Amino acid sequence: MEHGSIERELTIDASPEVVYEVISSPEHIREWWPDEADLVPVPGATGTITFGDPGSPDAKVETLTVVDAEPPYRFSFRWAGGLLVTFELVPEGDGTRVRFSESGFRELGWEAAVLEEAYADHVQGWDHFLPRLVTYGADVAVRS
Repeated sequence: MEHGSIERELTIDASPEVVYEVISSPEHIREWWPDEADLVPVPGATGTITFGDPGSPDAKVETLTVVDAEPPYRFSFRWAGGLLVTFELVPEGDGTRVRFSESGFRELGWEAAVLEEAYADHVQGWDHFLPRLVTYGADVAVRS
């Protein structure tokens, strides 16, 4: 298996402007991805996302750094030790095609077993969270 990058294409029934807000604003991010998000969507800004109860010692807190913030076309950040997550938004009819990727697994220098486990964990995570993004983005568009 390659373990180089995770790539997905999604279609969301919402304009690129709405989708951009949903993928870059903490109040929206926490509705489809982590339990808590604290970030400013500007290049160079550092923030955190938290999986689990933020007050619990078992919560998993990840730091992320915004790389690109080009509304309503592109949003990317580095997290999890240096992985690059990119959302590219392309208008398509009344909706938006989202080209998602997470790359950099091999560049982190992990030994093979750690790389395979991390890659599989991220594939499973994105396979869970990205459908939530599609549903939540469409719901936000309807409410707008």
